Amino acid sequence: MAERVEREFLPFVRRPGRYIGGEINQVKPVPSVAEGRDLGKCKLTVALCFPDVYEVAMSYTGLAIIYDILNKIEDVAAERVFAPWIDAEKILREKNLPLFSLEYRAALASFDIVGFSLTNELCYTNVLGMLDLGGINIRSSERDQSQPIVIAGGGMANCCEPMAEFIDLFVLGEGEEAVVELVQLIKDMKKAGRLKKEILQKLAKTFDWAYVPAFYTGGELRNAVVEDFAHAPVPLKPIVPFAEAVHERVSIEIMRGCPGRCRFCQASFCRRPVRYRSVEKIIDIAKSCHKATGFDTVSLLSLSSAEYPKLEELVTKLHKYFHDKHVGLSLPSLRVDRQLSNLPKLLTSVRKSGLTIAVEAANEKLREIINKPIKDEDLFAAVEAAYKAGWQKLKLYFMVGLPGETEENVKKIVELSYRLAKLRKEVDNKTGEINITISWFVPKAHTPFGWLGQKPRAYFENARRLILDEKRKLRANFLHFKFHNINRSVLESAIGRGDRRLGDVIEEAYKDGARFDLWDECFEPSIWQRAFEKFGLDLDELAQRQFETDEVLPWEHLGGPEKKYLLGHLEKAVKEIENLEFRM
Repeated sequence: MAERVEREFLPFVRRPGRYIGGEINQVKPVPSVAEGRDLGKCKLTVALCFPDVYEVAMSYTGLAIIYDILNKIEDVAAERVFAPWIDAEKILREKNLPLFSLEYRAALASFDIVGFSLTNELCYTNVLGMLDLGGINIRSSERDQSQPIVIAGGGMANCCEPMAEFIDLFVLGEGEEAVVELVQLIKDMKKAGRLKKEILQKLAKTFDWAYVPAFYTGGELRNAVVEDFAHAPVPLKPIVPFAEAVHERVSIEIMRGCPGRCRFCQASFCRRPVRYRSVEKIIDIAKSCHKATGFDTVSLLSLSSAEYPKLEELVTKLHKYFHDKHVGLSLPSLRVDRQLSNLPKLLTSVRKSGLTIAVEAANEKLREIINKPIKDEDLFAAVEAAYKAGWQKLKLYFMVGLPGETEENVKKIVELSYRLAKLRKEVDNKTGEINITISWFVPKAHTPFGWLGQKPRAYFENARRLILDEKRKLRANFLHFKFHNINRSVLESAIGRGDRRLGDVIEEAYKDGARFDLWDECFEPSIWQRAFEKFGLDLDELAQRQFETDEVLPWEHLGGPEKKYLLGHLEKAVKEIENLEFRM
């Protein structure tokens, strides 16, 4: 197989660096290397699959963690398999080559377990493509004993019914401990000669975070939670990519969960409770990873980094160690209200390429409805402090189509951005350059807004016109707007809250050529439109569907908070909308 890849595949693809493996810190499968292992002699082999290209996959921290954990378990070998780009898929099919792993160049179908990370609804056709290219039947019911157990985890596992026909088992919640228990039980049952059906039945009965669609008999499942997150395993020797990755940096998760409860955010409701790593632990991880990789940026990850209780101490100590090594710090996910007092001190040690703030709505009342209570005065004070600390560029995120929103709220996005740009004049007499990303509200499962429908396409198209018209009126060339693809957001809404009927639609779209739907150059809305119509489903109707509060939701058995708790949040939001409309 390795020889065929060298001879028939690599010379013909545009970016061979995506497929060659062998990077620094890769776990080597060569028996003669002390730290490596022989794939053929391991008792359990796992293909860790990411349904996107190498550059994206290698930036995903979750995959790196599971890869490190599994390869430290005796008699277990985990290898990476990523989605081949369009040119590579064509060559694999023409040469009749199966999709293969990077480390050992083993065919996907030769592994005992094939595990997928599901991070977005629009990667589903790539999952089917990888199974198909790997010589594995797409539908779970059509696989025999000789084919691998297909497992999926990640954020989309909590709303996975559209993929239930293709995946044998879903891991709900956090994977660090769950994956160890999972592979240990599979390894033991495999050794005992148990059939795949028996293994899946046992897994479904043993773990309440394991969802096996074929053997589900009712009841609510729970998310796996790593209670001792402070000491959860972290790869201290991350792989250094050959092809340039989206994020080439030391990425350290400093906390898990989010004290805030933005009513549109699935992660803030599903990833609980809030847990922290100590300053000392984070610094030790940063030192080890930098030594092993040479990356020139340390990124502190979380859903809301400003909520880390010792952020100032952490940044100060990291700066003290790394500043003379030409290593910068990246602080994403800073909440404006909490970062304000620390901003001038913290920002002096962080690279000033651009400050990112997720404002979401340009109106304070609308922010209260979505439960993100940022005050305008705090926002302006934070941006002014950033300008004074040396920041020259600003990036803002807004969401359009939120419950309770009006046309005036949409127009105010431009006004607020304009004022923030002009604020720099008070610091150095220049106008700030601001990049503004506009996303379209997509109601998500396991959130208070999951019961609500998405706005029609025409609403989003009109909102885009309003924003650009306001920009022209203000002659604000220093404001640079980027809009998410409306068709993609509509599809995300329809699939994300869908049921098993959508399995047929996803398979049909795949067969009709849907690939890499998250990439603008590949996304073809007409393919999906045809697939929905073939099975008598209306794409827009499903995206705009409003669920009744007493009906059974397609995702309510799949982990997440209690329904009563979410409905309490929804009720508060509705009252705030009614009060806002009354005042208007």
